[in-house]
Amino acid sequence: MKKIVLTLLFTAFNLVGFSQDNSNYDEALAKKLGGDERGMKTYVFCILKTGTNTTATAEEKKKLFEGHMTNISKLADENKLVVAGPFMKNDKNYRGIFILNCTSIEEAEKLVNSDPAVQAKIFEADLTLWYGTAALDVIKETHDKIIKPKKQ
Repeated sequence: MKKIVLTLLFTAFNLVGFSQDNSNYDEALAKKLGGDERGMKTYVFCILKTGTNTTATAEEKKKLFEGHMTNISKLADENKLVVAGPFMKNDKNYRGIFILNCTSIEEAEKLVNSDPAVQAKIFEADLTLWYGTAALDVIKETHDKIIKPKKQ
C-alpha cells in the first residue's frame, strides 16, 4: 500500500508541477475546488480488500456487486467519490481503490459503509487521509465525456 500511495502522491505533485510562475492560474477555479496555495487539498484514500465473507453464493455476490456499482455512481454524482477503480489480480487481496472527497476518516467510514458489498463483508476498507491535487474534483466531468454510450 505504501508504494501505491507514494506513486499517487508523486503523480499528484507532477500534475501540480509546483511551479512558482504559473501563468495559467485560475483563481476562481482554485477557489471553487477548495485547493490551497499549491492547488492541493485533503481527501481520504481507501483501499478495498477482500473481506471475511467467504460463504456468499454467486447470486448473492452478483446482487452485491450491482449494489456496489450503483453506490459508486451515487457517490460520484454527489461529488463524494472522485476516483474509483479495481486492482488487477494481485497477491495482497487488494480489490480496488476509492478517493473520497472528504476530510475525515469518520465521514469516509459513513460513505464506504453505504456500499452493500462492504456491509456484506465482501470488501473491507482501509482508510487514510491523503493530500492530493484539488483537480481530482473535476475528473468526473471529463470522464463522463469519454464513456462510450451503451447501445440500446
